[in-house]
Amino acid sequence: MTATTLTFHERLLPGPGGWLGTVGLGAIAAIALWPLHTTAAVVVGLLVCVGSAAALAVTSPVVEVSDGVLRAGSARIPVTLLGPAEALDVAAMRHELGPGLDGRAYVCLRAWARTGVRVTLDDPADPTPYWLVSTRRPQLLVEALRG
Repeated sequence: MTATTLTFHERLLPGPGGWLGTVGLGAIAAIALWPLHTTAAVVVGLLVCVGSAAALAVTSPVVEVSDGVLRAGSARIPVTLLGPAEALDVAAMRHELGPGLDGRAYVCLRAWARTGVRVTLDDPADPTPYWLVSTRRPQLLVEALRG
């Protein structure tokens, strides 16, 4: 068994608003069923709440740098094939996702993580010019990619 060198790890889970949304969705389901059967309404409301929270958690991508590989969601690339990385604040990320976006770029985005990192690819065989990755800790991710 080999040891893993982990230099950055973040699961892009929703913020408080996202989790409150799951509670709201469960409440809506319960209210819709309330006139039919009170107990069923409560049970279904709880199941919808738990199910939507589980779906949010399971589908939240992981951003990680370990063993010389950047992983963003389901994509992976060796750090040796990466060029410069730039930490993006909210305004810069908004620009990169709007008028600054190249349609060939790989984007790992979650709306609740409003900052990110733009990493240029240094692989002539890859048509992807850069990766745009959401993260709540862009400076730490840039440091992990440099280190």
